[in-house]
Amino acid sequence: MASLKELKGRINSVKSTQKITKAKQMVAAAKLRKAQSAAEAARPYALRLGKVMGSLAGKVAGQDNAPKLMRGTGSDQRHLLVVVNTDKGLCGGLNSNLVKEAKLQARALAAAGKDVSFYLVGKKGRAPIKRDFPSQIAENFDTSTVRTPGFVEAEAIASQLIAMFEAGKFDVAHLVYPTFKSALAQDPTTVQLIPVPAPTTAADTGAVVEYEPGEEEILDELLPRYVKTQLFGALLEREASEQGASMNAMDNATRNAGELIQKLTIQYNRSRQAAITTELIEIIAGAEAL
Repeated sequence: MASLKELKGRINSVKSTQKITKAKQMVAAAKLRKAQSAAEAARPYALRLGKVMGSLAGKVAGQDNAPKLMRGTGSDQRHLLVVVNTDKGLCGGLNSNLVKEAKLQARALAAAGKDVSFYLVGKKGRAPIKRDFPSQIAENFDTSTVRTPGFVEAEAIASQLIAMFEAGKFDVAHLVYPTFKSALAQDPTTVQLIPVPAPTTAADTGAVVEYEPGEEEILDELLPRYVKTQLFGALLEREASEQGASMNAMDNATRNAGELIQKLTIQYNRSRQAAITTELIEIIAGAEAL
C-alpha cells in the first residue's frame, strides 16, 4: 500500500495535470468559434464553384482539347492519397480516424491492382502511415511553421500537386480530410481531387448556361483555382475539427482527473485514519501495560 506521502504527491500531481487540461479545454473552446465560422463560411463558395465546374465539365467531357486537369491522363493506375492531418496532438481520435480512413482507401485500391502513394499534410499522420507504407510516401507538406494554415498554404500544396500531375507522377489524386460536424463529431471524408470529377447526371451539367469566352479558356483558369479551393476548405475543416476534438478530449481528461482525485483523496483519508487508529491503539496498549 502506498504511503501517505506518496498518495499526497499523486494527488498534487493529478491536480496539476487537471489544471493543464482545463486550460487547454478553455483555449480550444475559444479558438473553436473562429475556426468553425471560417469553415462554415467557406462551404457555400466551394459548393458553388463545384457546380460551375460541373456545368463546364459537362460541356467539354470527352473532348480531346479539354484541359488535362479535367480529362486526366487516360489511365487510373497510379493513385495519390492526399491526407490532411493535424500538427498537434491532444485531440482525441481525430488523427487516428483519418489515418484509418487513408489506410482503408489505400488497401482497397491496392486490392484492385492500383499503385498507391501518399502526400501527407501535417505531422501527426506521418508515423503511422509510414509504418505500414514505408516506401509509398511521395511528399510531405509541413504546416507547423505557421500559426493558422490558410490560403497561402493551400495554394502551395495545390501548385505542388498540379506540378506532380503534369510530370506524370500520378493519375488520380484523392483528398482525405476531416469534415467538422460538431465538437463531438468530425467525420473522415474522401473525395477525388485530380482530375476534377465530372457530373454524374445530366441535371448537374447545367446545359442551359452559355459561357463567354469558351469553356476551355474558362476551365484553364478555374481548374487550378478549384483545386486550391478544395485544399483550402480541407485546411479550414481540419482547424475546426482539431479545436472541437481537442475541447472534447480535454473536457473528458479534466473529468477523469477529477474522479481520480476524488478516489485518491478517499484512499488518503482512509490510510490517514488507519494510521491514527493504529497509533491510538499502541498508546492505549502501552498505557495499560504500565
